Amino acid sequence: MNTQTLISSLPLALKKLDPRIQARNPVMLVVWVGASVSTLWSVFHPSLFSGSVTVWLWLTIFFASLAEAVAEGRGKAQADALRSVRTDTQACRLSPQGEVEVVAATELHRGDQVIVRAGDTIPADGDVIKGAATVDESAITGESAPVIREAGGDRSAVTGGTVVLSDEIVIQVSSEPGQSFVDRMISLVEGSERRKTPNEIALSILLAALTIIFLIAVVSLAPLGLWVGADFDPLSLTALLVCLIPTTIAALLSAIGIAGMDRLVKRNVLATSGRAVEAAGDVDVLLLDKTGTITFGARQATGLAAVSESSDLQLAIAARLASLADETPEGRSIIDYLHLHFDLPTQASPEEASAESVAFSASTRMSGLNIDGYCYRKGAGDAVRTWVAETDGIWPAGIDSEIERISVAGGTPLAVAAENPHHQREVLGVIELSDVVKPGMRERFEELRRMGIRTVMVTGDNPLTARAIAQEAGVDDVLAQATPEEKLARIRQEQAAGRMVAMTGDGTNDAPALAQADVGVAMNTGTSAAKEAGNMVDLDSDPTKLIDIVAVGKQLLITRGALTTFSLANDLAKYFAILPAMFAVAVPRLGSLNVMGLHSPQSAVLSAIIFNALIIIALVPLALKGVKYRAAAATSLLTRNLAVWGLGGVITPFIGIWLIDLVVRCLPGM
Repeated sequence: MNTQTLISSLPLALKKLDPRIQARNPVMLVVWVGASVSTLWSVFHPSLFSGSVTVWLWLTIFFASLAEAVAEGRGKAQADALRSVRTDTQACRLSPQGEVEVVAATELHRGDQVIVRAGDTIPADGDVIKGAATVDESAITGESAPVIREAGGDRSAVTGGTVVLSDEIVIQVSSEPGQSFVDRMISLVEGSERRKTPNEIALSILLAALTIIFLIAVVSLAPLGLWVGADFDPLSLTALLVCLIPTTIAALLSAIGIAGMDRLVKRNVLATSGRAVEAAGDVDVLLLDKTGTITFGARQATGLAAVSESSDLQLAIAARLASLADETPEGRSIIDYLHLHFDLPTQASPEEASAESVAFSASTRMSGLNIDGYCYRKGAGDAVRTWVAETDGIWPAGIDSEIERISVAGGTPLAVAAENPHHQREVLGVIELSDVVKPGMRERFEELRRMGIRTVMVTGDNPLTARAIAQEAGVDDVLAQATPEEKLARIRQEQAAGRMVAMTGDGTNDAPALAQADVGVAMNTGTSAAKEAGNMVDLDSDPTKLIDIVAVGKQLLITRGALTTFSLANDLAKYFAILPAMFAVAVPRLGSLNVMGLHSPQSAVLSAIIFNALIIIALVPLALKGVKYRAAAATSLLTRNLAVWGLGGVITPFIGIWLIDLVVRCLPGM
């Protein structure tokens, strides 16, 4: 918390002294009423004691307001940066007749189609429905490298305020004016749309109940004092009530929640609600996509296995010809592998370039080349088997064992076959592709396991390959050959068992599962449907960010729990620290319980009020930064929480009030 942030938050903190704002927090409303009563008492019964108590009661409210103001102020810098993205952009809107009309971006509505050319600012959120272009999204994501947005895939979503660098695209607007991604993000990072989470509401109810209990206890002290000969004035009882009710956690509760969302924003993650951040801390099951999350995602050729009577060189030549028309990263890696190990050319010869090529497609799952009466094919084992079987060709006995060996090892087998001029087809061997697990993933999954979180790898691979990758990465379970329906069914199954589920996704087919998951993290590069379905958006489009999101959620919960424990222990300690001093004059035997040796009832009350105010401001940096979270079992965390924050909450008031009393007792009339 730097000085500039603190100073800029002061005006907002003063505005929050409004009783209508304080009414949102029942505990602080009681303090506000107490400060008002104290003010009136000071007017009619002026003294150094009454004036001091009044000032510190108002400071207690101000410090609580300042804590929330500082938390909100931390998001204002980013909000200002986002506001600079919103410019008075002109848009080239297509009419239903296909004519182009220039309108202001604020006149665009959901469903409108807009042409955006190189150098133009994208006027509104939407999806590319025609063309492809490179887009500068640095204003939103902070990443300077341009990205490609194109129609017809999972990278079609564009954000208003970003700039097209090349080519021309047609986008379909997906948001109404004032409801764009940037508009929502500004409101969220400023805290203006933040609603209390269920846990916060439950904790607020608990704090309100404790306040009522302490109110009854303090009110009962008045007749009890008269019975033993101690006359407690309303000012002392009001001050005592404020000291005993859980003001510390009530003052910091909102700041903790806002700071949790701010920590996500700093990681370039936008949570559409505080509830999503809180849910991340309660997650029991993580559904993680294999490709690009657990593995690097770009499968590379790592080996050849010839079968039957063919040699490695014959297989390599056939594999090269079958891969010349395959422009996928895997196809290019095969060409590079064969060049490195067999010195085969990477470029097609003029004869090969003019030959009939068969491009890879999702329907055939094969690629190939027809040249000089020969046909070469490469693809998935079952696809090549079907192709060979069309002419009753040869499927060598050893091919199945090779495919199984590669699959069990976690690789992807691609069968290579050839057809001679006599239309005889034969499988020559297998190419091995490997998808490498990212370094450190096993350690990260082990850390999640210590948190009590089970990981499920979701992949379209066959079960053998999926299990091998899962074993290498250290995940707990696998969902292989997953379809959108199977993902949704798995999430519902986990939730039916009482578990909280998180998952990532970027495609329209992921939208149902993202909407069903308790924490659905949509990639910013994904479709608008995915971003609308999820309750978080990762601006960096990094699927592994889900692990960091869970850590932030856990830190939010542990921070709230730690400060709640500290606050309640604090109140208990203040109760036993102040009351003996207040009754010591009327009941001398209680003086033995005044272990701190507080000077007088007045000095005890004033010292407690000062400590109560100062402890709030002292804990603001901790509420904003968060208590450091370490992966451990729930029992271990509870033990540590009670030992550190519970015991600390008991000891701190005794020391703090005693030190303040040493100063206060020197004041006149104390």
